[in-house]
Amino acid sequence: MTVSHSKNLGLELHTLVSRLERAGDEILRAEHDLSYRRFMVLVMLHGLGECTQRALADSMAVTEPSMSRMVAALADTGLLTVVPDPGGGNRRQIALTDTGRALVEYAGTDLIQRLTELVDSSGVPFDTYFAHTRRLNAALEGGRTRPRTPTPGSHVRSTS
Repeated sequence: MTVSHSKNLGLELHTLVSRLERAGDEILRAEHDLSYRRFMVLVMLHGLGECTQRALADSMAVTEPSMSRMVAALADTGLLTVVPDPGGGNRRQIALTDTGRALVEYAGTDLIQRLTELVDSSGVPFDTYFAHTRRLNAALEGGRTRPRTPTPGSHVRSTS
């Protein structure tokens, strides 16, 4: 029996996110000389405020070494500051500079407007799409997934 994957939500979401990130990357590189990934670090930091590098890495679901490289590159451009955490240890406090904050506000507004127009031009009402996206994100927040509900004819593996 062949299983149909015509409604493969995982693949559709992956493809959509990849394409949206690529579109965002093209816009940001062309107009602000900044990659989408690095811009998202600035956006997240803008939302969090001053925080540790570990908190920033956790909020973006990336490893600390990966975040360390991105933070170093962004600090070199003057978009954020990195200082030792007053609490000591190897922790570092990360904060946006005024230039970084201005970039997030200006480029973020432009990017949001352009992606909103893209969604609307596809025939999908932006507000509806955004509401559903938020609900799905909330359902998956913190790695939580709903338990699988057995369906007739399915096999549930026993843990005993």
